[in-house]
Formats: sequence, C-alpha cells, structure tokens
Amino acid sequence: MTVPVLQCGSPSIEAALRELLGRYDLKLVMHPAGTALPGTWWGEPEAGIIGRVVHVRPDTPLHSALHEAGHVVCMDPARRARLHTNAGGDDLEECGVCYLQILLADALPGVGRTRLMQDMDTWGYSFRLGHTAAWFREDAADARTFLRAHGLIDAHDRPSFVCRGATAPAPGAESDATLPAID
Repeated sequence: MTVPVLQCGSPSIEAALRELLGRYDLKLVMHPAGTALPGTWWGEPEAGIIGRVVHVRPDTPLHSALHEAGHVVCMDPARRARLHTNAGGDDLEECGVCYLQILLADALPGVGRTRLMQDMDTWGYSFRLGHTAAWFREDAADARTFLRAHGLIDAHDRPSFVCRGATAPAPGAESDATLPAID
C-alpha cells in the first residue's frame, strides 16, 4: 500500500509552512476544502500562485505548495511582479525549483527531504535517473549551480531565504545554519 502524500491541511504543517514562506516575504492563503484555488496551473488540489501569494487547500499536497513557492523564489523580479498562475521559466529554473523544494522540506518539522522526495515520486515527478533521490544525489549539479548563481542557496546548499534579484533579505529571513549542509 502506498503512503499518501503529506497535505497542507495538517495544523502542524500549515503553521510551519506559513512561517517558512514568510521568511521569503511570501504569504500562504489556506482556502476552505472543496473551494476553487486561485492561480493553480494544474488544477485542484495543486497549489496556486499569484504574485507573492501561494494558495492552498487542506488537501493540497505539501510538495505542490513548496514547488510553487520555489517558483516564486527562483523567478526574476520582473516575472514575479506580474505572476499569475503560470510561473513560466526554463528547464534549468525548473530544476532549481525542484532542488529548492527538497531543501525547504528540511525546514519543516516532521517532514524533511527524504519524505518529500518519496511524496514527489508517489505523485509522479519524472527524473532521468528514475526517482527523485537519485536525481538529487547524482544529477542535480545544474540545479545547484543555478541556485548558487542567483544567491538562493549557500556553498553548503542551505537556503538563503531571499528571492532571486532581491536587494535585501525579507525581515527575519537570515540563513538557517541549523539546516543540514550538503557536501
């Protein structure tokens, strides 16, 4: 039996996700179960994005919320300023988004990268090496280079908690040295 993916409706996940996104000066909006989600590209229950707001419902997969937040973080300021539903971007940015969402899972108590990668596999993310963990370990050098080049992760692969092109971190967004470093 497959374990269901983590969803945003768990009170502990919602609170931690709200705090995490706030470190990027992003807002999480939890919509009631069964209602339409603004800004969703893939349709409900997938997360939606409009500007700096990530829209979810209780049944929205956590990996979807982290992925869409990652798009907001990784896109350039001009696209972010007009963002509504379609993140756009290129393949390299998409790889950066996938890598960042995995790193951000470590900042969520009780989640972590291993669980998030399992959820990504369960949901159907597709990587050349067959599963998310293999891609993350063996085939994501381009994603790390992209994230480092834009100041989104440090030399130890810890999130910087700044959006691409930001002139300063959001208030309270200092890097988190407690997150595991990847060497």
